[in-house]
Amino acid sequence: MKSAFPIFASILLLLIGGQVYWIRRLGAWSRRLIASSATRKWLGLSVLAALILLFASNFGWLGRRPSSTHMTLKDVLVTAPFAWWAFSSMVAFAVVIIFWVVDRIARAAGWTYRKLRARFSERGPSDSLASPVRRRFLERTALAVSAVPFVASAYGLVYGRVDLETTQKRIGLRRLPKAFEGFRVAQLSDFHIGPFMSEEQIRKYVAIANGFKPDLVVVTGDFVTWDPSTQGAAVQAVSGLKAPFGVYGCLGNHEAWTYIEASITQLFAAEGIRILRKERAPIEAQGETLNLIGVDFQTHSRSRMAPKGEHFVREYLEGVEDLVLAGAVNILLTHNPNAFDRAAELGIDLSLAGHTHGGQVALEFVHRNISPSRLVTSYVKGWFRKGDAQLYVNSGIGTIGVPIRINAPPEITVFELVREA
Repeated sequence: MKSAFPIFASILLLLIGGQVYWIRRLGAWSRRLIASSATRKWLGLSVLAALILLFASNFGWLGRRPSSTHMTLKDVLVTAPFAWWAFSSMVAFAVVIIFWVVDRIARAAGWTYRKLRARFSERGPSDSLASPVRRRFLERTALAVSAVPFVASAYGLVYGRVDLETTQKRIGLRRLPKAFEGFRVAQLSDFHIGPFMSEEQIRKYVAIANGFKPDLVVVTGDFVTWDPSTQGAAVQAVSGLKAPFGVYGCLGNHEAWTYIEASITQLFAAEGIRILRKERAPIEAQGETLNLIGVDFQTHSRSRMAPKGEHFVREYLEGVEDLVLAGAVNILLTHNPNAFDRAAELGIDLSLAGHTHGGQVALEFVHRNISPSRLVTSYVKGWFRKGDAQLYVNSGIGTIGVPIRINAPPEITVFELVREA
């Protein structure tokens, strides 16, 4: 996996450039609409001060407080507007850059065309390609298109991030024991408890999952985001999950990055939820067994490992070979979907993963590769198959970075296991 530094640097440059560009645009608009120079100056200073305060507050320059696990007035008035503005201004600025490049290419083509025509023709050079009408058209089109990210981000913040999708999918397994025909498994993932995925909201999703009356529930990691102090609230919210054959889970990268893997495992155990950490658990019915395996977060990329490096692996699922039961149906819980290729080699029938948030801001209806998660995996969301091995990547219910979801709704998945002919 390539270093994340070029990506981070590009995002930072777009963010800074976006602020400069939109402040200048605001200045230009104010000169057209406001006659008084004193009023324009007062407005400009007010906007600049508000922007500085928003950045200072959200980047922790004014001090940091423990993360809230419910929505506060500050989140409504400060955090949410900042997230909307920062994301929208950055994306809109990228759109403006694209139009600027197109305009420069058109101008270069026009200049070349006029020069060639003047050289090989007695007629005077045409100025049609460089006309003011074309330039005004491009400027107005760029402005109109750059407004789309602001509208889409507002939708993703207010509605898209809570527009829950429940996916019901039948999974055919060739070796499924007869006792497990029609067995129902519910999966939830990537809770990321915080002000924009509160305890109350998680409990609502838990109640929805319970309403499907699954036989087994699995949770596939990232219960917290950056604050380890939120683990207790996350466990309490998730502990409402109930199923006759139990609730099992694995841990994600954010449990590793916040150093709470051991503590959150103990908290879950106290609530009757078993976190599998390179372990297996037999799920038994009428003398027959499903072999459930769980692993901690693993990665090939040193830039995405825990600071001490213990989650960096040269080969996924190292040491899992002994947990796989030959002749039985093996189901793997792994936060990182990139483990699927190795799981298929080991003969694991079904892998359940999360991590990607379905792209969170996914524009795959424009092009299949326009999804941030494709920077880390080709398994972004949904169902995949390699021979007899299958993978399902759950889109999760929380968010990371900006509390916005576009074309990647939060998801609860309910699988029905059937015997495949």
